[in-house]
Amino acid sequence: MAGLHLEQFRCGDNLAYLLYGKKEAVAIDGVAWEEILGFLDKHGLSLTYVTNTHGHFDHTAGNEPLLRHSRALYLDHNKFPDGGAIAIEGESIRVYRTPGHTADSVCFHAGGVQTIRGELITGNAPLNGGILLTGDTLFNGTVGNCFSGDQRAFFRSIKRLMSLPGDTLIFAGHDYVRDSVAMAEQLEPDNPDIERFRQAYDPGHVYSTLAEELKINPYLRFNAPAIIALLKKHGLPCGATEEERWLSLMSLE
Repeated sequence: MAGLHLEQFRCGDNLAYLLYGKKEAVAIDGVAWEEILGFLDKHGLSLTYVTNTHGHFDHTAGNEPLLRHSRALYLDHNKFPDGGAIAIEGESIRVYRTPGHTADSVCFHAGGVQTIRGELITGNAPLNGGILLTGDTLFNGTVGNCFSGDQRAFFRSIKRLMSLPGDTLIFAGHDYVRDSVAMAEQLEPDNPDIERFRQAYDPGHVYSTLAEELKINPYLRFNAPAIIALLKKHGLPCGATEEERWLSLMSLE
């Protein structure tokens, strides 16, 4: 089958990824390196590239063993230009620079993905939005901590991701879904979509659509009346701009 395919691997709450074609593959945040190597061997794939969404060790720890046990080339995420691409068998994996969680954070966006964990995602029709590997920028149900200290850059990164098509599939760097849903419910207890999201959660296959995130993720809902009311209740700025509401929301404990 033409196009790319995605496999998700778990290592604790970390989620590692392999994007691959018929023969070539790229590992992204490959901390589950033993499972990745086993998958490559089982399916007769050659690891072509190893890269990361950012430089935190819980995402880069698999780089050295993956490179040692393959002929893969390491691609330094710091050197990707915004909008640059990785090519695998004629398919492009687009790179977005998304500073916020860290100054070096990037996301990987692939439009030609046909299967996820061996299953067709939408019959034979590709997703309009494709798949987005978000690292620790955007989780399923929340966003990452702003370790860079630049909340305004983080806001711009989140706004950029929010502009993608609603059927874009979000694959994050960690499975924090249970805690994220609990926090979302605490902030917006009358939101019925949160319970539906909880019921659909599968720890064996962790993802969401951007449309779902816009319905349940409080940090993407800074324009929702319930979130604005929450900010007012806490005496936080909430009227002038989206960025102001974002900064207020991110200040909540």
